[in-house]
Amino acid sequence: MFVDRAKIWVKGGDGGNGCVAFRREKYVPRGGPSGGDGGRGGNVVLVVDGGLRTLMDFKHKVHLKAEKGRNGQGSNMTGADGADLVVRVPPGTVVKAEDGSILADLTDEGQSFIAARGGRGGRGNARFATPVRRAPRIAERGAPGEERWLTLELKLLADVGIVGFPNAGKSTLLSRVTSARPRIGDFPFTTLTPNLGVVEVEGDGSFVLADIPGLIEGAHEGKGLGHEFLRHIERTRVLIHVIDAAGVDGRDPCSDFGVVNAELGMHDPSLAGLPQVVALNKIDLPQASANLQRLLEVVGNEGYEAFPISAVTGEGVGRMIRRTYEVLRRQEEDARASRGSSGAPAGRGNG
Repeated sequence: MFVDRAKIWVKGGDGGNGCVAFRREKYVPRGGPSGGDGGRGGNVVLVVDGGLRTLMDFKHKVHLKAEKGRNGQGSNMTGADGADLVVRVPPGTVVKAEDGSILADLTDEGQSFIAARGGRGGRGNARFATPVRRAPRIAERGAPGEERWLTLELKLLADVGIVGFPNAGKSTLLSRVTSARPRIGDFPFTTLTPNLGVVEVEGDGSFVLADIPGLIEGAHEGKGLGHEFLRHIERTRVLIHVIDAAGVDGRDPCSDFGVVNAELGMHDPSLAGLPQVVALNKIDLPQASANLQRLLEVVGNEGYEAFPISAVTGEGVGRMIRRTYEVLRRQEEDARASRGSSGAPAGRGNG
């Protein structure tokens, strides 16, 4: 099951209590204080594990609590620190506080974040001895560990995202160019969760491709399924916009193109600035020929490059993927050149 949102309760371990104890030595008042300090409580630490893909583990384990520190002992012995609780999360996990503020964005293998700090250990009575008060009978309790509710959101780490209306052929395209085997069917919302695959570009390199569930008008307001997964597009550098050129569902392909772009922009204005490679799909169907020229003009007027393809037969797909890879490489080069400044994606057009 693909789970991309979870709410968890985290608590650092309580600190151990300080100890009240006395030595039994001759010529030392009351034997002398010898109570040790309590140990520090363990932290709850989130660590990125590249082998994970969903937040499924947190559907059944919501409460996460680190170990307490041990109490101090006599002979000035400090209690052992509580062990940290290491919680593994997938790359792309965003950690949010209850007020919605972002606490951490965990993207790199091994990257960590202390979600809840353990409490400080209490001081033993040996710490309170003074020339005047040589035999104190007081010690501190350990401080409680930090506790809070956190929301985890997963944003897929994909280089390229496939967007478009339901039944446009996104899943078919993903299965054509990668080894991924998403569910494919001739009915709305076949894709219920994002699917990932790796595209091998012959003689050059590869990139990660994500198939995002279909968007419809009003998706940014919660209509359909796409609104649940729009955030997965936010990390992509390039979009492949798949359009059903044949209009088999009775919609106008040119209208579909505008609706999807509008929904992307209303969800996050930066998505409207991502480079797009437009795939005019289903050209193997006779209905597509009536719409093709009009689509090429509409897409071209918006500053995008369009590629007539058939995800079923593979016609035109190789050329489109090659162009997508070139645009992606250019985006990566621009990002490296601007690193240290804004780091924002360069403009919309592909030209």
